Amino acid sequence: MHRLRVISRFARNHGRRKSNGANDDRAPSSQARFDLVALARMRVVFIGTGDIGVPTLRMLQQSREHELVGVITQPDKPAGRDQRLKPSPIKLLVKDTVVPVFQPRRIKSDEAISEIRARAPDIIVVMAYGQILPRSVLNAARIACLNLHASLLPRWRGAAPIQAAIAAGDRTTGITVMYMDEGLDTGDVLLKYETQIEPADTAGSLHARLAKIAPEALTEAMAQLNQNCAPRIAQESALATYAPKLEREHGRINWNEAAEVIERKIRAFNPWPGAFTQVWDPSHNCNRALKIFAGAVVDNVHVNPGTAIAFPEHALVLGTEKGALALVDVQLEGSRRMTADELVRGHPWLAQKSSPGIAGFPRGEHGCS
Repeated sequence: MHRLRVISRFARNHGRRKSNGANDDRAPSSQARFDLVALARMRVVFIGTGDIGVPTLRMLQQSREHELVGVITQPDKPAGRDQRLKPSPIKLLVKDTVVPVFQPRRIKSDEAISEIRARAPDIIVVMAYGQILPRSVLNAARIACLNLHASLLPRWRGAAPIQAAIAAGDRTTGITVMYMDEGLDTGDVLLKYETQIEPADTAGSLHARLAKIAPEALTEAMAQLNQNCAPRIAQESALATYAPKLEREHGRINWNEAAEVIERKIRAFNPWPGAFTQVWDPSHNCNRALKIFAGAVVDNVHVNPGTAIAFPEHALVLGTEKGALALVDVQLEGSRRMTADELVRGHPWLAQKSSPGIAGFPRGEHGCS
């Protein structure tokens, strides 16, 4: 079970800024100025693309307290072997409803901005959209433009916060609801919801849990806005860390790192970009990619980095700079996904200590055709 708690729910004494000469919270920025009266029903525009935003959008769809008046998502994109156009998970959720969906190629375009303004939103909610929003969009909301970010800001600003938190060995992460500005995840914080990162968490499992937490965080944030008691807490920029967008090459394992670091990266990069290495296949005289979905640190084993050996309790153990790593769940190029034990039974050369080529030290430069 994960631990969930609200951080700085009302934040009376958490270093937030004050307005000049006043005892109240800092005055809202231009996009958040509104009459301080309780709102019975807020008009909401949702902007998002990734599936992590689906539970939040569903909550807004079903809400009796607020009205979902529009959805902005990315254009359909080619996917699969046949490269057919595929709609985003956000579009799929609402495409057969009365909620209007708009898919601008550039949200900075005059047409996109006009569409958003035409919805007259009180609140704009953004989650995993994939484009930077201009000030004209941020200012289109009468009350606030809120972003739901999958980390405890200012830690892990950027595109891949879930993977970064696991790879770094963080023990907690969460959802931050922040007031958007034009910076990269630099806006003032409204609230944070926290959850533990479990030892077996992958990016996939943590992504799913954060997706479930997000609607609760947004519900609380909107309630505070509705009651005129929502805080604005400036981020401590000196504590900021960054999680840049991941490419497939980030998944290549460096066996000159410590075993515990590699094990965390395997979980962090599952399912994307996927951890992998290369092995030399002597039967075909070529390199083959080996995807690694799970591994386990092995104590008291000393093997040269990139060297593979077999143990009675572990079919395939690889040396690292510090410690060793047993492979658990793998897939060799051209084969199905299987346990390491199954893999070694079919390819015994993989676990021969004298056989080089594991772990990014291939003999040749050419792959198997």
